Amino acid sequence: MEMEKASNSSLKDQIREVQSKEEGTIDDAQTLINQREKKLRLKMDLWILPIVTLLYLFCFIDRSNIGNARIAGLEKDLHLKGYDYNALLSIFYISYILFEIPGNALCKYIGPGWFIPSCVIGFGVASIGAAFVKDFAQLAGVRFLLGVFEAAMLPANIYYLSRWYTRDELVFRICFFILSASLAGAFGGLLASGILTLDQVAGVTRWRMIFFIEGIITVILGLIALVMMTDRPETARWLTSEEKQLILDRVKAERIGTTEVVDKFTQKKFIKGFTSPVVVATSLMFFFNNITVSGLAFFLPTIVRTIYPTHTVISQQLHTVPPYALGTVACLVLCYGSWRMKRRNIFITLAAVPAMVGYIIFLSTDKPSVRYAATFLPMLGIFSNGAIPASQVSAAVVSDTARLSAVAMYAMIGNLGGLLSTWAFLPFDSPDYVIGNGLNLAVQGMILVIGIGLFFWAAWDNRKRDAKDIDAELQGKTVHEIQDLDWRHPGYRWQL
Repeated sequence: MEMEKASNSSLKDQIREVQSKEEGTIDDAQTLINQREKKLRLKMDLWILPIVTLLYLFCFIDRSNIGNARIAGLEKDLHLKGYDYNALLSIFYISYILFEIPGNALCKYIGPGWFIPSCVIGFGVASIGAAFVKDFAQLAGVRFLLGVFEAAMLPANIYYLSRWYTRDELVFRICFFILSASLAGAFGGLLASGILTLDQVAGVTRWRMIFFIEGIITVILGLIALVMMTDRPETARWLTSEEKQLILDRVKAERIGTTEVVDKFTQKKFIKGFTSPVVVATSLMFFFNNITVSGLAFFLPTIVRTIYPTHTVISQQLHTVPPYALGTVACLVLCYGSWRMKRRNIFITLAAVPAMVGYIIFLSTDKPSVRYAATFLPMLGIFSNGAIPASQVSAAVVSDTARLSAVAMYAMIGNLGGLLSTWAFLPFDSPDYVIGNGLNLAVQGMILVIGIGLFFWAAWDNRKRDAKDIDAELQGKTVHEIQDLDWRHPGYRWQL
């Protein structure tokens, strides 16, 4: 309890200071503090979110543009047969998963302000390389490298934002870069259709231009990010000393038992990150949701082609845009609601329902217009279920080190779902894709079940914690031992 009092002392001192200067009441002082925080939050949003969102947008474009290239002639030119395309998607996820946790550990070591832009430049170069491949083996090598550089992007961005925002604010901020996944589908389709109207760029033609142009844009953004990204509040030149301290005080105030935002690495706290029951359950929900998200990213152009086989390639590309546009709007609305209501799990759980309805419709009809309409329904929830679970994982631990391992494991387990999705839509299952759509119906149902179960478990565990004597539980423990408790601290409560 002493540590908790210490972590909140700075904010209380500010309130007393404002009170004495303004000769007002505590309520008046708290109102002024809230106004300061609101102004500071807007300043952080305008400086941090645009660059993070742009970087993740092209991260997702560079991994999923192979779907656009596929219907523009990639398979024919590289003489791909059978399951070659599925294998190429899987190779990306193999390196993506293997380098997830090591990459995030490296992110903490060198700092996200340097690590994230360096990764962006790396996968931009890999995308450019895909424009010059001659066969399956070369493209497989490029896809493997792409996975290496993209591996830590999701957890690194979550970890980066958690240095700046409180856990209630985090969900809406994570939403801004997660919705890049839906924007990538919409913008990627528009960009690909626009690129394909060109004859050639620097001698590069047809589908190769998609990789080439999008890769160059990515590298440029990475170079800009090297200059613009601020590693942590203490090093931000665009903040005053008072603003830096307020950011640190706000983050420390809700981290029970901590005295610093960026703590020293300990093995005990690192292990606490991926053993948190809420982290494990939420990671499983992300695993199931990622089967749907990644499956649509790689196969929606192919699905649209089976719905409208007589349309031109550009028309088929453009038909992928509206569902993703709807997904972007739905993601913003649900994440904003989660932030304002200070609830996460209920949004995660209920977001699976429209997706289930969409897949039921797709499986029960062969009418093209109805099937195309059914592709919109999953978009109402699957992208918010990339952002909101991420903030729930971040909120389910206390220390910076535990958060590092928690978000890394969350991303790793989620991307196992991405790996599975590469084999969901198989050539022999075309054009109805009964297996792929049936699988997506099942996994969305699992999200619903786990979300309901997690709600009741957290309420039960909080009641157990309420019955404990906090001072007695902490008696005899050193400061470091209390910090290593993390979510096992008796004063901690699950907030879903």
